[in-house]
Amino acid sequence: MTAAPPPTRLAASEALGLGLVLVLLVALFGVASRHFLSWVPFVTVANQIPALTLVAVGLTLVLIAGGIDLAVGSVMALAASVLGLVITSAQLPIGLAVLASLMVGVIAGAVNGLVIVRWRVPSFVVTLGMLEAARGGAYLVTESRSVFVGGALDAIGAPLMWLGVSPAFVLAVCVVAMRQVVLTRTVFGRHLVAIGTNREAVRLAGIDPRPTELAVFTLSGGLAGLAGVCHVAYLESVDPNAGIGLELSAIAAVVIGGTSLMGGRGAVTSSFLGVLIIAVLQAGLAQVGASEPVKRLVTGVVIVLAVILDAWRRRLAR
Repeated sequence: MTAAPPPTRLAASEALGLGLVLVLLVALFGVASRHFLSWVPFVTVANQIPALTLVAVGLTLVLIAGGIDLAVGSVMALAASVLGLVITSAQLPIGLAVLASLMVGVIAGAVNGLVIVRWRVPSFVVTLGMLEAARGGAYLVTESRSVFVGGALDAIGAPLMWLGVSPAFVLAVCVVAMRQVVLTRTVFGRHLVAIGTNREAVRLAGIDPRPTELAVFTLSGGLAGLAGVCHVAYLESVDPNAGIGLELSAIAAVVIGGTSLMGGRGAVTSSFLGVLIIAVLQAGLAQVGASEPVKRLVTGVVIVLAVILDAWRRRLAR
């Protein structure tokens, strides 16, 4: 019987495979549209993905721990709405407004985590409830209207002259790198993988999984709050409808990146490659003139194929 490859080698091979898929997509759309292989589309994609990247990072860690967070899109909208309210109505400094947005996300994530670990309610049910509650909160805060904030967040959303990408993109890449280090080089990361693999075995080994589970949902909420800041910085306005369906795009990116929906397996860097694949796919379809329904159809097919691939990988691992 052949031994399974080491985790590091397996992760490297998966990252290489995802990079190859990304290159093939770029080449395909470059042939289909002569304007795709230019600097402008790539910069546009880079400036559009910080919010999705941050949400996908948090969702990756939650899935590795064996949970799921369906509320990330609505929490992002609520955090963005509070940010807009603080800037336009309270007229507080930008730093306090950003802090308020982050705290909204942290509190929402902590509430999810507390209910899940205290009463052992499935995370699917709890976060589904938070999805509705946070969306309702976003509508209440904004009175169901868009709020224009102008260039108040240009320090985050305005492209850097020498690169063309925004500081938000640089921030998102830094978060990816830091969370990958946390996942692979810390006790917290090892606990996440162990809990997602066999929670009961972790408990019997004398390790209480509840603090780790609470922390990972809180972290997911905080990253959704930070995603709200990046979203507002990019659009220069607050939309209470922002983030509808974002959790589906994030799940697609994370599963494409190789994170198992059953828990115990995944990598943050691979999820980032999944985000890039989703973003390039949508941008390429737009370049060739595909309608919105077609783009949603293709994204849905990609999600199903990624889930099938995940099941196939788990079967091979067994």
